[in-house]
Amino acid sequence: MSFALHPTLARDTVEIAALPLCRLLLMNDRRFPWLILVPERESLREIHELAPADRAELVEEIAGTSAALTRLFQPDKVNVGALGNLVPQLHVHVVARFAADAAWPGPVWGSGAAVPYGEAELAALCERLAAAFRGVM
Repeated sequence: MSFALHPTLARDTVEIAALPLCRLLLMNDRRFPWLILVPERESLREIHELAPADRAELVEEIAGTSAALTRLFQPDKVNVGALGNLVPQLHVHVVARFAADAAWPGPVWGSGAAVPYGEAELAALCERLAAAFRGVM
């Protein structure tokens, strides 16, 4: 079986880069700088199901993604979570948070409706994010 991105993730995100383990996605919600890491492994739901080397790589990719969001956006906090309650495919959310954002101090999940990026804004942000990951991982 080959890897396929869950349809909900495909619908709600834009691909930024292919990292050594994960596909790096941007959530199409301009309220939050919100990235998602999806390990390109078939039929996984939980982090503990990854092989040990893949688990180690995932932690490194989470750290690199968190550092990139911090460099680019200077957030008050970076939230990391692997819920999977609605989308069963293993994926990790990495979200730059600000004390003034729409969901603070609560979680971003279930906090109002997503506000999609405009076309030009999305293109510029995708390029900025892709540049931040070029040659880093």
